[in-house]
Parts: sequence; C-alpha cells; structure tokens
Amino acid sequence: QGQLVESGGGLVQPGGSLKLSCEVSGTIFSARTMSWYRQAPGQQREMVATITSGYTTNYADSVKGRFTISRDNTKKTVYLQMNSLKPEDTAVYYCYLAIYNRWGQGTQVTVSS
Repeated sequence: QGQLVESGGGLVQPGGSLKLSCEVSGTIFSARTMSWYRQAPGQQREMVATITSGYTTNYADSVKGRFTISRDNTKKTVYLQMNSLKPEDTAVYYCYLAIYNRWGQGTQVTVSS
C-alpha cells in the first residue's frame, strides 16, 4: 500500500536551489495524488505542494513562484524543485501519499549561510 523514499535534501545558502525526489512503489503511481509537506522545529507539519494524477498543481502561498512540483510516471517519482530558498524554508520535507495516509521518512533541508 505504498512505499515512499525521499532523497535530495541538504545544506544550501540563501538564494540557492535544491531538488527533492520521492520514489514510490507498491501502488498505481500514475493514478495517485502526491504531495510534499514540511515540518520545521517546533511547528506543525504543513502542505507545501500537491500534484494530481491529471497534473493539476497546488502550492502553499509561502512557496508560490519559487517551488515547482512535478511527476514522472515512468519512474514512479515525484519531484520538488526549490529555487530562491530562504532560511524560513528550513525543515524536514516529507512526501505524502494520501490514499493510504503513507509518509516517507523525510529529508532535511537547511538554508543557511
């Protein structure tokens, strides 16, 4: 019922870019809505971006114009391209498969000079 493995986090300077990947197995990936969430220390987990099976996307206001969610159904992978990163983007980023309420293990993104 869905296994999710994230990769691509790391340390980046303000204004820099990172691309996160989430490889999904155990489900019909092409039919699934996929999301990225993030959780900063001491804060609640929040939705960052969502992409449906029909490639409709939705973004949190805080990342609109800077982040792009995409998917490759042949690779069963969802991506989050993050540009113009800010220190307030620092968080653990999680991939989420809503139909099974399944989370990935998370990947740390730190934006600091």
